[in-house]
Amino acid sequence: MTVIRIVAAVVVDEHGRLLLVRKRGTTAFMQPGGKFEPGEAPVDALVREVREELGVGVTDVRELGHHTAIAANEPGHSVAADLFFVRLDGVPQAAAEIEEMAWIDPHDLGDVVLAPLTRDIVLDFVRIS
Repeated sequence: MTVIRIVAAVVVDEHGRLLLVRKRGTTAFMQPGGKFEPGEAPVDALVREVREELGVGVTDVRELGHHTAIAANEPGHSVAADLFFVRLDGVPQAAAEIEEMAWIDPHDLGDVVLAPLTRDIVLDFVRIS
C-alpha cells in the first residue's frame, strides 16, 4: 500500500464543534490540510495548507502526534498524518480545492461521511478535550 505523507489541522470552535472540509469531487469530510512540498517542515506545511484551503492563518499550534489511516480519496493508499490542534486567526472560508466546509458536533455526527483518519483518530482527540 502506498503511503501519502500529510499534515492535518484539528480545529474546534468555542462551542466544541469540529471544523471539517470536503474536497471538490469527493464525498468524505476531513481535516483541513494536505501533502508536503519538497523539504517542507510539518508546521510550515500546515500553515500553508490552512491558508490555501481556508484563507486564514493558525495560532496556538499543538502537536497531536503522527497517525496512520486508510486514505479517503485514493484507493489502495494510506495516509501518514502529522496532526496538530490549532486555532484560526480569522473566519475560515472554503477556497482552493475545498468545495464545502462544516462545523460538526463530535458527539452527534448525523449522516456526515467521514474520512478514516477523522473517524478513527481525530474524533477521539476532540471528544476527550
